[in-house]
Amino acid sequence: MSTIRAFIAIELSDEARAVLADVSETLAHEAPRDGVKWVDPDRMHLTLRFLGDTAVERIPDLATAMDEVGGQFEPFTLILDSLGCFPNERKPRVVWVGVQGDVSQVEALSASLNRVLKPLGWEAETRSFRAHLTLGRVKDRRGGIVLPWGKRVAPAQTRVHEIVLFESRLEPEGPFYIVRHRSELHD
Repeated sequence: MSTIRAFIAIELSDEARAVLADVSETLAHEAPRDGVKWVDPDRMHLTLRFLGDTAVERIPDLATAMDEVGGQFEPFTLILDSLGCFPNERKPRVVWVGVQGDVSQVEALSASLNRVLKPLGWEAETRSFRAHLTLGRVKDRRGGIVLPWGKRVAPAQTRVHEIVLFESRLEPEGPFYIVRHRSELHD
């Protein structure tokens, strides 16, 4: 049985990617050299649900479930907000930018995906969903990376009109994403 590594996400606008690229470049000069593995801005997205190893034969079921969820939501807008990290500022492991705007819609979209995916064999996420855009992963686990946490970034917008099923292939130069299905949100 053939499998893919899959996730469901929201693609970002070119405007948002450009702002995130600028933020990453600035932060790369503030962080210790080689202290953070920065995400290529062309690969940035807002993950709604990570699926993991997924049988290719399950893609039609996923597409149907995604279409069902997409039909329940109208397009909405997200706006870049401020710099943050997981799990905390003393020992950051993930550097991210949060979003504002129709955040309740993103949360509801994620919850709806959890509901329709459970009968298909994907258990609901145990961690609470927090809409964010990953800029980088901290390599040095000892902590000590100090960045301007909470600093606001330029308020670039992304108009969300679809959710996307991606296949993620891990290559030496980083992950490579292939669109497997798009589900439109309905007006």
